[in-house]
Amino acid sequence: MKRYEVVAILKPDLPEEDITAIIERSSNIITERKGVIAKIDKWGKRRLSYEIKKSKDGFYFLIDFAGDGPIIAEMERNFKIDDRVLKFLTVKKGGAVTREGMDAEIAAAEAKRTQIRIETETSSAAEEKTMPQGDKVSGEARPRRPYIRKPYSKEEQPKGGE
Repeated sequence: MKRYEVVAILKPDLPEEDITAIIERSSNIITERKGVIAKIDKWGKRRLSYEIKKSKDGFYFLIDFAGDGPIIAEMERNFKIDDRVLKFLTVKKGGAVTREGMDAEIAAAEAKRTQIRIETETSSAAEEKTMPQGDKVSGEARPRRPYIRKPYSKEEQPKGGE
């Protein structure tokens, strides 16, 4: 067994039932072939960087799982057949392939996110306490003056070699 991530982009105008059906079908393919699903994330509707099949937006979702090669082949075959799927990408990941190992990885990542959030909240609170009252500017930093280049004529332009 190996660890994989599948990211797929669906048409943006699909109803929620169709989106759920596509995700369910993908997860059923994994579980029927003895794969283990770590997480399923719906990223939602986002703007595409370029137009795909005349669509400027797409609904993104991610499935993180452990499984074998035939699972990937079957999922990609289903994505290719389905007209509602604009694009998909399967990436092989490193990491744990058992259910317990994946749960431990997810818990560690969540703990790390929580720790970072707590640290940023405490550091921002400490900065507000240490900053003198006169230096505070209505919650925003002062805007920087833009750097304006001096226009040169052809005679005045500095040469690179001199």
